Amino acid sequence: MKNSFVSTWIGWYLDNARDLPWRETRDPYAIWLSEIILQQTRVNQGLPYYLRFVESFPTVFDLASAEEDKVLKLWQGLGYYSRARNLMKTAKIVAFDRKGVFPNTYSELVKLPGLGPYTASAIASFAFGRAEAVIDGNAYRVLSRLYDIDLEIGSQKVYESFRQLATDLMMATKPSVFNQALMELGAVICLPKPICERCPISDQCLALQNKSIHLRPVKKKSKPKERQAHYYVLPITPTGDWILEKRPGKGIWSGLYVFPLLGEGEFNPKSPSFLQLKHLLSHKEMDLHFQIREFASIEDYPGAQLIPKDKHEEIPFPVPFLMALKHWKLL
Repeated sequence: MKNSFVSTWIGWYLDNARDLPWRETRDPYAIWLSEIILQQTRVNQGLPYYLRFVESFPTVFDLASAEEDKVLKLWQGLGYYSRARNLMKTAKIVAFDRKGVFPNTYSELVKLPGLGPYTASAIASFAFGRAEAVIDGNAYRVLSRLYDIDLEIGSQKVYESFRQLATDLMMATKPSVFNQALMELGAVICLPKPICERCPISDQCLALQNKSIHLRPVKKKSKPKERQAHYYVLPITPTGDWILEKRPGKGIWSGLYVFPLLGEGEFNPKSPSFLQLKHLLSHKEMDLHFQIREFASIEDYPGAQLIPKDKHEEIPFPVPFLMALKHWKLL
């Protein structure tokens, strides 16, 4: 396939690109922030979070000096909280160790917490104009269909082959524009269910010609999710204060607040204050059981702490716990 279609592709992007704030700057802090937020997150969901973070922490120094609870509260609802914890780690490295200056090469960026090959390439390209191909789910989808590639994505070897293909195509134009165009095409046209009639390069798409669009990209079969049941109780004091536990530094919901965990036998499913929710994670399916209980003594809940009523709005919760509190009209 000839690469002459790249100019058509770029022209389409320049005429149709969505107006997104991180595309209007070369500031590596803003670009880094947007890329971390948009990992595992759609643009329409991530944009409000980005705007709130930029408003609350205008510079990397502000973020590096922020309290963990405030950062996690702003992150609340995005999930994958390891991203937020790595966000704080990297902010401290850049602000305090590097005096606010971000690395400007892929090889140095990829060493920072939370920056894998994709994110490091994106920052190097968008902030510093480096010729680094940005390979994400959108890029895999577009390139595998365009060239009808039947390789199973997920391995380092296949990643490198796609990265080389994108790099070869990139040589005909400005790297940052090419990468944005590649991601944009995958985000708005070459979707899992593509809108081929709107694609500017559909006449070049081998998978469309070969009727294999629905087979590209080739993905590994996902493993069955592990199923778990957990039972949580929310003790409420007569004055409306709560008893909560802060999750430790590692594992699911690290740094967030949760209700005390109890055994199944201590619950009454027929109680009007009983609630059951399902929560899906990438690797497990959780059955979460919640119940309100009158406060007896904080000694009954080792490791828990009393949260005053006037502090409830400041507490960062995992999404299902937030849903439970809203269900009971406690938030």
